[in-house]
Amino acid sequence: MSRSQPLLGGVELGGTKCICLIGTAHDDIRARRSIPTGNDPSATLGLIEQTLRDWQAAHGPIAALGIASFGPIDLAPQSASYGFITTTTKPGWRHTDLAPRLARTFGVPVGFNTDVNGAALAEGRWGAAKGLADFAYITVGTGIGVGLVVAGRPVYGFSHAELGHIRVARHAGDHWPGACTFHGDCLEGLASGAAIEQRLGVRAGSLAADDPVWELVSHALAQLLQTLVLATAPQRILLGGGVMHAQRHLFERLRRQLQSSLNHYIEAPQIGECIEQYIGPPELGEMAGPLGALALAQDAL
Repeated sequence: MSRSQPLLGGVELGGTKCICLIGTAHDDIRARRSIPTGNDPSATLGLIEQTLRDWQAAHGPIAALGIASFGPIDLAPQSASYGFITTTTKPGWRHTDLAPRLARTFGVPVGFNTDVNGAALAEGRWGAAKGLADFAYITVGTGIGVGLVVAGRPVYGFSHAELGHIRVARHAGDHWPGACTFHGDCLEGLASGAAIEQRLGVRAGSLAADDPVWELVSHALAQLLQTLVLATAPQRILLGGGVMHAQRHLFERLRRQLQSSLNHYIEAPQIGECIEQYIGPPELGEMAGPLGALALAQDAL
């Protein structure tokens, strides 16, 4: 910990809650607060702004701000809507002015990216992917997202990756239509916490490990893992988020199903004897996302 480093602000904007923090690094967090995201962006952003103002009064001015947000978001700097949330499934948040608003409010450099890309950067800087140039961070919570890092940077083309919405083969006999308002039975529509709750009427964290729904969930998620392995061969795959945190048995299910699905097509220690290290939880746990915002603030400087 070094108190001579610049003071930074971070905001992880999730589908259920926002985590705000202020500090200089992952091991020097001065304050942290959770704020419900809600369906009124103006009210939520007002609370975030007031929180950061109060902290600046108590701890001093921030030198930069990082925002790690649920998406989709506009990351094209030349775009008129750069820094906006765009066609999200989150009620009330479509086309929300996010990064430009906070930049105007605080007058400091702002780093902006998806919440999963932020979490991936934090794990690469301080956590379970430290020292790796190629890895993936998957969050399975209210929604499903993937922070895919290749050659040390999050993958970006004309937009950021949205692998939570890939189409997957349905489990035999499962005809539930899915929960995604855009695609119905895409990966997020079948395996996210929101999808599980819509399907069963109970929260995913309260279900027993032997509930039949986990076979359906792991069947869908394992297809995402195979897609990642075949697309970019990441050196490690980390799975975080509320569902994975509450249902740790899913790790073994996913390792087993990935091996079965690949059927020895890929011969590598990561898929064989080292698979328990290859597919595992983030080292930063539930702090991966908030610290991702801090990493974005560091990069903004």
